[in-house]
Amino acid sequence: MEHHTLQGVIFDLDGTLLDSTGMWSQIDRKLLQHYHREIPPDISETVRHMSIEESSGYFIDRFKLPCTTDAFAKLAADFAREAYFETLPLKPHAVKLLDWLDENGIRYGVATATYRELAQVALKRLGIWERLAFLLTEQEVGAPKTQPQIFREGAARLHLGRRQVTVAEDSLHAVETAKAAGFFTVGVYDPVSKGDWAKMQATATVHVTDLWEMRRFF
Repeated sequence: MEHHTLQGVIFDLDGTLLDSTGMWSQIDRKLLQHYHREIPPDISETVRHMSIEESSGYFIDRFKLPCTTDAFAKLAADFAREAYFETLPLKPHAVKLLDWLDENGIRYGVATATYRELAQVALKRLGIWERLAFLLTEQEVGAPKTQPQIFREGAARLHLGRRQVTVAEDSLHAVETAKAAGFFTVGVYDPVSKGDWAKMQATATVHVTDLWEMRRFF
């Protein structure tokens, strides 16, 4: 294990730093209700691994929705706006961990599938925006987290090699991608993803049920 060489962190946002994945499950249902479609019980699990563009296209194709992918994505953002602007909290001990990273000279940024406007507003409201080395979105790098571009770009923004960077994620597919690309990976427990937790434990370099545990790996 190479954790003594780690000098930077690429954090996921939703479900890792921000307690928001349950809200997105509600929005999936709200979107289908808006179009008067029956709601499959597994819809959130199905789209959880997709980018915004992929999930928009999936909803439109599967449920024969009378809209474009851009219009659907905008509606999803509109439904999520209030939560990001006003209510979503950080995960437990997130600030405590960031304080520790700052004290130890370890730089970090955020790589997310979420819309930049929503992510930025939430990070500013929660008082951690100015502490970040970067915010990257899947839209900006042109690829979802099933591909490694966003993690490679994050490492470049930190001016570090992949062996010097840890990727912290609650999503199994993102951990699989980052690990395959050569990054040290931390699987972060989130209740919405509990069905993947056993596989996450087996896949990630290390795993934590609380963000504060991450300090042990530096």
